[in-house]
Order: sequence, then structure tokens, then C-alpha cells
Amino acid sequence: MAIHSNRNRLAVLAGMGLLAACGGGSLPGTPAGNQAPCPRIAILADGADLTRFRGGASGDLTALTADARIAGFDASCDYTSRDRSGLEVRLTPRFDVERGPAAEGRTLDLPWFVALSDAADSAVLDRQAFTTRVAFGPNVARTTLAGQTARLTMPLGQGRRATDYTLRISLQLTPEELALNRARGPR
Repeated sequence: MAIHSNRNRLAVLAGMGLLAACGGGSLPGTPAGNQAPCPRIAILADGADLTRFRGGASGDLTALTADARIAGFDASCDYTSRDRSGLEVRLTPRFDVERGPAAEGRTLDLPWFVALSDAADSAVLDRQAFTTRVAFGPNVARTTLAGQTARLTMPLGQGRRATDYTLRISLQLTPEELALNRARGPR
């Protein structure tokens, strides 16, 4: 009986440790204390990767100029006023980028955007486009970097909550790059 009791205590302690590591066990989008809630934030599956080739040579690895993906993001939310009638979301994407054998130069411009919609996805309320310049050092073919911080403001109150919004992040793709991602599927 003592062995099972000790195992149960260890299981409870391990579970408490996991909850502490997750920020107190709060669910995404729910406030912890005075922390403002965030809307649902997602990386668009079709726009998470960018594979770019030189001059229409799609599929030829010797013509690859860049291969990039959204590796994740950091986000924080804060009320815009004391009456909590607005919410500011700050979103900073992280990118993994590889310079291809056909790349010219040591820099690459990586276009991306964020789009804010209502929870029903019936309307895009705000869309902001950015370009992050990637610089590769000598003899460096891969790098990880953070993009600019996007700042979006949304109204709250009068029946509107943070969970009534969805914020999406995506690389800005050409129709050919989008078709390649859809044919290849998520990586």
C-alpha cells in the first residue's frame, strides 16, 4: 500500500510541475490574473513554407534560391485602456531560412503578413504586410531569425471578447509557390 501511495504522490507532483511549466495551467486565450486574453493565433498551413526557384525551374534543386518556413511566433496581448475596451496584440514571427545553391547574393527578402478576422471568418478586419530581410554570413547557408513585430488593435466590450477574433500569420506566396505547397502538403 505504501508503494502505491508514493507513486500517486509522485504522479501528482509531476502533474503539478507540468502545469507550472505551462504558465499555471491557463488555456490559450484565457487571462491569468491581470494578463489580457489573446485571440486565437494560427499559422496558415498553406502559407507556412516558401520554396523559391530561379526562373520557373520548379522542382529542380539546383535552381533553388530559398527555402523558408514559419518556425513559430511569440505573442503578447495587453489592454489599450483601463476600461478594457480594446486589446493590442503584438506578434513576432520566427523563421527558419535556407539559402539555395542558385541564390544570388547574401540577402533575401522574406514577405509575410498577418490577418485579423472575426471568429466566424466572415470578414478580414485588418491585414498588415511585412518584409523581413534575411542576411547570410560567409559560408552560412541556414539561419533562424525573428521578423518585425506586428501590432494589431481590436475592440472589446459590447459583447466582443478576444476569443471572437482569429489572427493568422502566413508567408506571402506567388500562385505557383502556393500550388507547390498544396501539392506537397505540410512539412
